Amino acid sequence: MKKALLAAGALVLFAAVFLAIFVGVRYREGQDVRGSSTEEFVATEAEPEPVEPEQPGVYWPTFRYDPERHGVSPYVHRPPFKVRWDFRARTLVEFPPAIGYGRLYFTNNYGRLYAVNAKTGKRAWRKDSGRCVASTPAVWQHLVIQTYLNARPCNRGNQKGLRGLVIARYAGFGQFAWQARIAPSESSPVVVDGIVYLGDWSGRVYALHARTGRLKWSFRTGDKVKGSVAVSGNRVYVGSYDHRVYALSRQTGKLLWRSSAQRRLGNRGQFYSSPAVGYGRVYIGATDGKVYSFGATTGKLIWSRSTGNYVYGSPALWRRTVYVGSYSRWFYALDAATGDVRWRFRANGPISGSATIVGGIVYFSTLRERTYGLDARTGKVVWQFADGKYTPVVADEERLYLTGYYKVYALDPRR
Repeated sequence: MKKALLAAGALVLFAAVFLAIFVGVRYREGQDVRGSSTEEFVATEAEPEPVEPEQPGVYWPTFRYDPERHGVSPYVHRPPFKVRWDFRARTLVEFPPAIGYGRLYFTNNYGRLYAVNAKTGKRAWRKDSGRCVASTPAVWQHLVIQTYLNARPCNRGNQKGLRGLVIARYAGFGQFAWQARIAPSESSPVVVDGIVYLGDWSGRVYALHARTGRLKWSFRTGDKVKGSVAVSGNRVYVGSYDHRVYALSRQTGKLLWRSSAQRRLGNRGQFYSSPAVGYGRVYIGATDGKVYSFGATTGKLIWSRSTGNYVYGSPALWRRTVYVGSYSRWFYALDAATGDVRWRFRANGPISGSATIVGGIVYFSTLRERTYGLDARTGKVVWQFADGKYTPVVADEERLYLTGYYKVYALDPRR
């Protein structure tokens, strides 16, 4: 009996020691990593200032503006603003418009695609899909290309067997051009050199010919792709719910590298955020509350920075700074090389959407439906608006457009 008790005690002690070691290892693995200003950081790279689209008449062609997903406007408008018009979309507009050919193109949560005159706010046309939508369309060569989730009800979750679509329509009158059947998709498409790049809930990344929707290649990750694809040079970058970030060949879809969120105590981070690519790095937020920076060439983890809660929004890149919000209510400006905090701002509610920088002001919204405009250099509040919930603003040459909960506003700078 005594021997049995001693053996049991030894097993308990061994288990306690093993658990302590495991917890210690996981704690160390999950700690923030400080980056270097020299390691895979292209200090001599030209500042990724946005350039106006090459397509005549197109002002904001895709989610986050450019294929690298920098989230920076080439058009300079500064507050104060006055409302020129507002358009009621009847239900939630989660993602901001694309702008081209004198119109704003956006879709409400119930799958109604609108074309709205940019000057007057009058509807030019609308097309109902009967499907749910959580993405921004891409505008390219007089086509409007939109991804779709499952048919309503929208709260059916991620059950197997749900089907999605990509649909291309002509920008002028909304006539059908082509469609491709995929799994449900929240991925805002981007078009580069006539090829559409996007992901879906099956974990696939697609390259489709923009004229026809014909498949060029696809690649399967280990779980759902919920964010958008970034394209930089000859590479495609995407995050997945399998805890990994992938770099693929833009021409063939071949895997070039994959990297992971850090191991830690608790669930490992998943990537809903869309990556932003610049300075030789890939920047992306994760559900473990961290912002990550990976080497764009090698996939090596360069730095990670904890924010206190989920990071669903996509980082904006401007003047060697990474701008991103967190569910913790904190909005961060991080040094792009090291991940050090340059400044942070406490907002009135959780931040889920992505920030946009216009004229040196960084705009973001909270889930308590307030939009902030902060001086991007200092974090000082320069403007606020009592609407907006996710990614708030886009712009063209004339004005700023703000996406509220179910309205889109045209805001003229006060001259």
